[in-house]
Amino acid sequence: MFKILKSLRNLPSRAEVELDYLNASVSLFDLERRQREVENGLFRRSSFDY
Repeated sequence: MFKILKSLRNLPSRAEVELDYLNASVSLFDLERRQREVENGLFRRSSFDY
């Protein structure tokens, strides 16, 4: 059980995941598209997720 709690504690935050996603862009066009996706909630959880 403690291993599960440790693994949950090491999960990256949503902001870190978003930043990594944006940093992986290959062009300005790609970056702008990714920014719109993040702003539109690409990494947000829906109300049905637990």
